[in-house]
Amino acid sequence: MSAEEIKKRLVGTHVKVHQLDFEIYEKEHMIKIIPHAEQETNIKTLPITHVEFTGKGDKTQVHISSKMRKIDKGGPLILLTFCFFMLAAALIMLISLREEGFEVYAFPMLGVSLLVFIVFWVRLESGYFDYIRKIRDYVKAASIV
Repeated sequence: MSAEEIKKRLVGTHVKVHQLDFEIYEKEHMIKIIPHAEQETNIKTLPITHVEFTGKGDKTQVHISSKMRKIDKGGPLILLTFCFFMLAAALIMLISLREEGFEVYAFPMLGVSLLVFIVFWVRLESGYFDYIRKIRDYVKAASIV
């Protein structure tokens, strides 16, 4: 399909993912898919998706990219920083303070940092990355004849 045909199919429609509405509109020669989360009371990390088209004759190559909303970046960034510093502190204790018996503190710190990171990653997979996958599938379905 041509880029214009795909745009006609997508622009102005809405996508529902996990009972959350995403609006599709065109801005600056690309399509943006943004969430309507004004009434959302739960804390969620939501993507903004950009769809760009590259015409190759009668075919069109579709480029899909997603990024976190600016308002949602703070929580994950703080959590990743916490995990990194806990992991670094545990490794420093294991490497340099092994003779003084700091393994008693290092192993629990290492375990807590890995546990927090694993829980965080699982939540991202079931939330943020799932939104991205379902939006990508919707765009693919709309761009196939």
